[in-house]
Amino acid sequence: MNTLRPADSKIVTREVCAARMGATPPDFRWVFTNGCFDLLHAGHVASLEAARALGDGLVVGLNSDSSVRALKGPTRPVIPQGDRAIVLAALECVDLVVLFDELTPEAILGLLRPRVHAKGGDYVAEELPEYGLVRSWGGEVRILPILEGRSTTSILARI
Repeated sequence: MNTLRPADSKIVTREVCAARMGATPPDFRWVFTNGCFDLLHAGHVASLEAARALGDGLVVGLNSDSSVRALKGPTRPVIPQGDRAIVLAALECVDLVVLFDELTPEAILGLLRPRVHAKGGDYVAEELPEYGLVRSWGGEVRILPILEGRSTTSILARI
């Protein structure tokens, strides 16, 4: 028997994500963050929890396998997109997970139009390619604190 696990119900298409976000009250504060989340670690969890604390619901845009390869090289991702999505969806702080193939989240942000776009502390808000887009509908871009010494690249180097 094939049953839908609770985490699976959080993994949605762009269209379903937009519909679910649109079905919430106007004052509901959706937060969007994105990344590869390959080898999920404590730094990722801290960032996701900090992003969720900025609003009422958290959407995680997850880079597809093809976009991770384009961004990180041919040996990445280590974990396939389906597994990465399930692990993210299992986190209590995550409300929805949506995959995207593009190298930047601009297209999906333009569709979803969250109130807040949160990025890790290794970025500068005004230098993000999506900064102007998010600001164009009155959204805010927030930079999250990072947990020092945690990165997928450093974990892979140790392995």
